[in-house]
Amino acid sequence: MQHPRNILLGAQARTGVLPVVDHYSGAPKRMQKSLELQAELLQEFGACVVDVTLDCEDGAPAGGEVEQAHRVCELLSAHACVPTKASSTPHARIGARVHSVDHVYFESDVAIIVGGAAKALSYLMVPKVESAEDVDQAVEAIDAAAGDTLVPLHVLIESPAAVQRAFAIAAHPRVQSLSFGLMDFVSAHGGAIPAQAMGLRSADDRLTLDQFHHPLVVRAKLEIASACHAHGKVPSHCVVTELRDADAIERAARHAATALGFTRMWSIHPDQIRPLLRGFAPLASEVDMAARIVHAAVQAEWAPIAVDGKLHDRASYRYFWQVLERAHQTGQAIPAELQPYFV
Repeated sequence: MQHPRNILLGAQARTGVLPVVDHYSGAPKRMQKSLELQAELLQEFGACVVDVTLDCEDGAPAGGEVEQAHRVCELLSAHACVPTKASSTPHARIGARVHSVDHVYFESDVAIIVGGAAKALSYLMVPKVESAEDVDQAVEAIDAAAGDTLVPLHVLIESPAAVQRAFAIAAHPRVQSLSFGLMDFVSAHGGAIPAQAMGLRSADDRLTLDQFHHPLVVRAKLEIASACHAHGKVPSHCVVTELRDADAIERAARHAATALGFTRMWSIHPDQIRPLLRGFAPLASEVDMAARIVHAAVQAEWAPIAVDGKLHDRASYRYFWQVLERAHQTGQAIPAELQPYFV
């Protein structure tokens, strides 16, 4: 029998499912520690629950851009495990963020990192993308350096104009994920959006227009999430600058997932990873219900069924299958009868 993902999602299944956490690091010691932490989490959960993105944009000191690119290339070559079609063993996923396409160091970043470690790259993040034409320019340089390796692209939307073009950017066949750059987006408004919109208000605050309540910021997030879902891409939520407030981070992740439709979120400190996983995780009761319905659907060969007196068909099967995928992505146990689909 075919895999449920292919039966239920069809063409959308080609996009794939990404880990819900995208962890960024750029300082040499932090990059090394991030990769070590990723390996520990991979062993703990039996799945890659966090991507590590090695950062050449914000991570490189002024004047040290070329050295940073070489450092990233070396780490990729040393730590990445290139998956094969014959192996179902979970593997570490490592990407890199280069400079924007109009930056003087973009071409050297690509030449060094993609040219030296294309097969080890799970994806390449391109920041400050303003249009589909920027993606075309990036693809041309990346493909020239990658040889016969097809490197997936993640792009960062950071301006009002880019938000306006989010649907066209998401439609590009080489784009796998769109991320929202909160702080650049706010600063691009010339003071029209207050600084408090870059942060989180406290749980008992009902007045502050933070990043989840300022209308222009929320509108931008919804545009990006909607564009991604329209084209089968992965919407990735922006950072939370409250580095070690675990409750606030988890609350932000849950709001991003349940209210705004994001399926992935950035981490900028190791202490943020587990709260983000908890925030994106479905409730245990949801996982149990999803497993019951999907297992019954498999037994019925995907014909309509009744569970607890309620009708279910492929529309609801699709939803509950995605609950199980999200559970797997966040390191939760999958009921035994469905585990073979998550090996």
